[in-house]
Amino acid sequence: MPTIVHFEIPSDDIERSRTFYNQLFGWNIEKWTGSMPATAEGMEYWLLSTTDDKGNKAITGGMMKRQSPQQQGITNYFDVKSVQEYSAKVEQLGGKVTTQKTPVPSMGYFAICTDTENNTFGIFEADETAK
Repeated sequence: MPTIVHFEIPSDDIERSRTFYNQLFGWNIEKWTGSMPATAEGMEYWLLSTTDDKGNKAITGGMMKRQSPQQQGITNYFDVKSVQEYSAKVEQLGGKVTTQKTPVPSMGYFAICTDTENNTFGIFEADETAK
């Protein structure tokens, strides 16, 4: 069953957001130096590392500069076996795929979708061979 494996927080002021979430939750927030999808070249991306109440590594997140005024709220990403299969399923059920299958080099593929209530979410397929 798909579960949330990653989340993204858009920000107008990265330093302000980093300070807020670090002081609020104690998250470790570091600039990502890995490869970006071709559609995001040049965009700075910050990785958020979280831990549970026992100090065990928990879900990871990301933070980036808000790309448009419409990019509101935190986007949760669900793990799926196939982004292509689940993208088709989203549309069959009345949702929309707003960003088609996109590679994240050496990590996998994602797509951004909206549900029938216009809520945004992502789907992610792990694949270390993604280019």
